[in-house]
Amino acid sequence: MRRTAVLVAISLIVLPLTGCSYNRFVNQEEAIKAQWAQVENQLQRRNDLIPNLVETVKGYAQHEEGVFKEVADARSQLLSAKSPEETIAAANRQTSALGRLLAIAENYPQLKANEQFNRLMDELSGTENRIAVERMRYNERVQDYNASRRQFPANMTAKVFGFKEYPYFQAPPDAKQVPKVTFTKPS
Repeated sequence: MRRTAVLVAISLIVLPLTGCSYNRFVNQEEAIKAQWAQVENQLQRRNDLIPNLVETVKGYAQHEEGVFKEVADARSQLLSAKSPEETIAAANRQTSALGRLLAIAENYPQLKANEQFNRLMDELSGTENRIAVERMRYNERVQDYNASRRQFPANMTAKVFGFKEYPYFQAPPDAKQVPKVTFTKPS
């Protein structure tokens, strides 16, 4: 009898704490989803700019078909992504492909003098900055949520109600390398 009373008392003390954790997780998940929507908005903005940029560069660099195909493939992959993990992978692939495209553009001085190219580059630069800010904010929200999820006693609430860990939006490994541009055709 005494043991049952102690268990009931502990349950009555712990139960309100669980509710607070649950509500906090719900709020944090909603903040992550809202921030993820901002990331997707900026990725879509970049996606909308890419065809114009590619067409402008194509006029000057006809023999760089492989890079144009990679940019187009990365854009398609991003458009068809269905989860944050797939979107992150596609966005990282797109970032790498754009880096190679921009490296090609650097080797065409007459392209850099083109007014449309410069306007597109300004738009892309602004978009890349917006993406970086939104990725940072998303990662901050994920960090807060994931840390809360792992703290006691909230970790018990997370386990009981199935609150899963969210992935961070990290730069791809090849983003640390300088893109290599070559003007020779592969043999």
